[in-house]
Amino acid sequence: MFALTADLIPFYALYALLFAAHGLNTTQISSLLAIWSTTAFLLEIPSGAWADTVSRRGLLVLSALLLTAGFGVWTLFPSYPGFALGFVLWGASGALRSGTFEALLYDDLAAREATSAYSRVMGYTRAAAESAALVGILAAAPLYALGGYPLIGWSSVAIAAVHTLTALSLPSAPKVVSAGDIEDLEDLDDTDPARLPTTTSVPSPSGGRSRYREMLRSGLREALRVRVIRRGVILVALLNGITAFDEYFALLADHAGVSPSISALLVGVTVAGALAGAALAGRTEAVAPRTLAIALGVGGLLFIGGALLAGLSTAFPHAVYPLTAVGFSAIGVAYGIDYNADVVASARLQDAIAGPARATVTSVSGVVTEMVALAVFAFVALVTAWLSIPVVVALLGVPILVTAALLPVWLPRPSPERESHTTEGRPRLDQSTLP
Repeated sequence: MFALTADLIPFYALYALLFAAHGLNTTQISSLLAIWSTTAFLLEIPSGAWADTVSRRGLLVLSALLLTAGFGVWTLFPSYPGFALGFVLWGASGALRSGTFEALLYDDLAAREATSAYSRVMGYTRAAAESAALVGILAAAPLYALGGYPLIGWSSVAIAAVHTLTALSLPSAPKVVSAGDIEDLEDLDDTDPARLPTTTSVPSPSGGRSRYREMLRSGLREALRVRVIRRGVILVALLNGITAFDEYFALLADHAGVSPSISALLVGVTVAGALAGAALAGRTEAVAPRTLAIALGVGGLLFIGGALLAGLSTAFPHAVYPLTAVGFSAIGVAYGIDYNADVVASARLQDAIAGPARATVTSVSGVVTEMVALAVFAFVALVTAWLSIPVVVALLGVPILVTAALLPVWLPRPSPERESHTTEGRPRLDQSTLP
């Protein structure tokens, strides 16, 4: 329910068109998206270390409150400054959630000795989020017809408020942390993940500020100095960050000449692809890296072809609906393959993390994700002066092909627990720390 209500947002389908309706051009829209990513970039690692220090559930509640406030600002002050402030709030919300939620889920599964279920549970969680996004996007069409952008805005604010309430129902899993773990990381070998601490005990009672610094240092050292973690962090960031291309799907549909309501439906097709990819993650978690890489490569080709096909509708206006339907369907399949690979790679990364600062390590991947997203926004802002939106979106499929080439080498191997679906050898929490 937490994941579902976070994405049951009608604004998602049409906010790019909302900006355009208030006089913003593509460059200005890209600058707003850059503000969004920059905010998340600056807050990502500090918020991850914070999540390793204080209540993760409390941070997720705060994240939901900021999301509600962001959509409220958009609705009350629909102008460039208002949109910019809304994106700052949304970016802060995303930074607080990124890494925090994954760490909370993994530690809760560790408390239940069920970490092998992470891919399946995260896949279903993301599928719930994508299902909600699909419903929200489809709902945008009748909401726009009934009350225009104001009704879409206030509906989004109301759902974000419900999301805040669901955050209160999340579990508060004990963190897998010990003071000895932190000391062991001081002598961490650059390439050998086996030297990472794996024992589990009651969290250290050190002061808040000191503990924050310890978590920050431990997470950064593991993310940057252990080769398998470093590669996994970058791979997950690439798979996630390149999906910043979805911010331009509505503009691609608009360029084709369809109405805002049809644009929402076409964007919904791409979300359906992501939903399917996430839901199948539990079945593909043990797929060989080369097989996953080939699938991702095919997805990249489908993405490029789909974008160009949708762009042809301007030359053949009588075939606008068949061309956009086929084009967006191809993009949706590609999106689903990328999403599936992202869930699988994220699960492998969580298995590989052995130090005490799980949320911080995950947040490092979030920072690299924002760097990739910023590169996407900067690229679009730069080249739209010379190229059409369909060509620009098609070029954004090239990084998918690059990531597919890296995947066979950089994807962390599955843990023995995931391969055998047992927890033999997995460190166990001190039962006295459980509520």
